[in-house]
Amino acid sequence: MEALKDKLESSFLVFENELNGHSKNYIHQVRQKAFKVFEEKGFPTKKDEEWKYTNLKPILKKDFRVFHHNENNVDFADVRKYFLSDVDSYKLVFVDGKFSSWLSETTHEKFDICTFGSMLEKYPEVADKYFNQALPQEEPMAAINTAFANEGAFIRIKKNQTVEKPVQLIFFTSSQDQEVMQQPRNLIILEENAEVKVVERHQSLSSHEVFTNSATEIFVEKHARLHYSKVQNDTKQASLVDNTSVKQYGHSMVNLGTFSFGGKLVRNNLNFFLEDERTETYMDGISLIGEGQLVDHHTLADHKMPNCYSNETYKGIYDGNAKGVFNGKVMVHCVAQKTNAFQQNNNILLTDKASIDTKPQLEIFADDVQCSHGCTIGQLDEDAMFYLQARGIPAKEAKALLLYAFANDSLRNIKIAELRKKLNKLIASKLGVDLDFEL
Repeated sequence: MEALKDKLESSFLVFENELNGHSKNYIHQVRQKAFKVFEEKGFPTKKDEEWKYTNLKPILKKDFRVFHHNENNVDFADVRKYFLSDVDSYKLVFVDGKFSSWLSETTHEKFDICTFGSMLEKYPEVADKYFNQALPQEEPMAAINTAFANEGAFIRIKKNQTVEKPVQLIFFTSSQDQEVMQQPRNLIILEENAEVKVVERHQSLSSHEVFTNSATEIFVEKHARLHYSKVQNDTKQASLVDNTSVKQYGHSMVNLGTFSFGGKLVRNNLNFFLEDERTETYMDGISLIGEGQLVDHHTLADHKMPNCYSNETYKGIYDGNAKGVFNGKVMVHCVAQKTNAFQQNNNILLTDKASIDTKPQLEIFADDVQCSHGCTIGQLDEDAMFYLQARGIPAKEAKALLLYAFANDSLRNIKIAELRKKLNKLIASKLGVDLDFEL
């Protein structure tokens, strides 16, 4: 870990020198301040309360390359399976940290769907207003990303505009000669009464270890509507720390689904800040992992104003010696009367070696609220298995049907039919059956 920290420190100096004169002083100041946070805190360890169940040390021992000087081309035939190929969409595709224009479809006509780098150059006033305004300032992994923030996706949907096509954000790592560390940075802004659907995916095409430290800031203004899905189904050599923070304002609605099916280690830091009255927030998640894999969900619903609603439903299915972590926190401030907050985390362990550490939290400082949370950990219902098998359904298919029924609640808010079909196929594949759950 110390070797990687030293490499990041030296690389940051090079990074800043290369960008000198190509970025406003304000951006440099934000980057430098963020890097000082990382220098003081270092990488999180199991001694930190928020990381006590997730150990980054084995991953951070690798000799990761921080910069990518050569653009690696990928064959469309090799990557098309990772796209929503049967639906027309805008696409922002990045290969080894660089924007791939030939795989992408962008626009500036009614809204801006382009790159974070172009936003820094063309819209400095946007960077001044929004850059690093939503992420927790003292979180070291988010601070590293802020320090190196230079490329990723920029989406701005202007007032009263609805994007009819979904937007796909896809980050490929193709390096075949060394372990690689990626730092994608995304900024998404929905102005008043705007609407968009976004699908995000990180995918390794490399045989080497890959560590992605991603950060996304989202601002959803009054009456705007955002449908966001994160598909996490990477290789067993790939690890991901995803830092996503959302600020919501009056009468807005956000549903954000996190669907984790693969990767060596996946850590999702998801923070919602409900800044105005009558906001609606939906957080859904499915973890379906097996041997040697870990998925850690850390969520926050921060109710700052009255009359807001949040609903959080996370389902976990763990096979082999897989490990899950769920830490869901609901904060209700003293002025946030009439808050309605619901949180549920249900888990199934398929073997004696699988485990889950779950910690639902409510911190309530208001009197007139409706807040509830629940958590369950168990195995498959043997009576239900017997019932299905007694009616001629083979054991493997019966097990898959029960597990799908268990997880299905977390797919309810998906608004893209093609994405729902893709996730159903992924679930069937992970469960080892050839079933169409749509039927």
